[in-house]
Amino acid sequence: MFASSFVAALALASSAFANVYITSPVAGSIFTAGQQSTISWQDNGQAPTLAQFGLASFGIYVGNSIEQTLLQTISASVNVSSNSSLTFTPTATIGPDSDQYFIRVQSLSYMNPAEPQYPEEAFSARFNMTGMTGNFSATAQQEINGQSTAPIGGSTSAGSTASMSYGMTVTSVVSAPAASSPAATTSASTSSAGSSMREVAGAGIVGAVLLACCSLLL
Repeated sequence: MFASSFVAALALASSAFANVYITSPVAGSIFTAGQQSTISWQDNGQAPTLAQFGLASFGIYVGNSIEQTLLQTISASVNVSSNSSLTFTPTATIGPDSDQYFIRVQSLSYMNPAEPQYPEEAFSARFNMTGMTGNFSATAQQEINGQSTAPIGGSTSAGSTASMSYGMTVTSVVSAPAASSPAATTSASTSSAGSSMREVAGAGIVGAVLLACCSLLL
């Protein structure tokens, strides 16, 4: 009984790391509507590899780890293993000036091993958008208000690992005008720096899981 619980806990600790580690935007980043913005990422040294993650969609979302609203599709398909960044133009009408936006990356083919009915995903930290002219829908605002019990996104530092969530529900989609959303362009470089920092963070999480498992024996 304890052995199975121990193995399950370790699996959960491992799945807490998205292999696509988003290095931009981070908490404190500002994207301006109508101006080119860049999303960049690297492999965080955790399974699955970027090659396994493969082709992925990128979008701007708001919400929490259970329910999220897609506001703008950035790119429908990017190979995260052969590219390390993409450039796009945020659309002003998708929402108001706010610090509640985040990027969600979703694999088009690789499923989450812990919950194979859901695709593998990665999230950026929440970031700011300015020059916006839209409003959040009532549903999106409710999802934002639910963050206290279902947070999402990375921590406030640029060197921290973005968090993940599986089994979320995308409850609404706001389509951006095609003229305001030019096709994303991707770079061809890759990056692997910063793995040691995330491995230290991973060791801390695994240690906490081990402590929790040991307490079950008391």
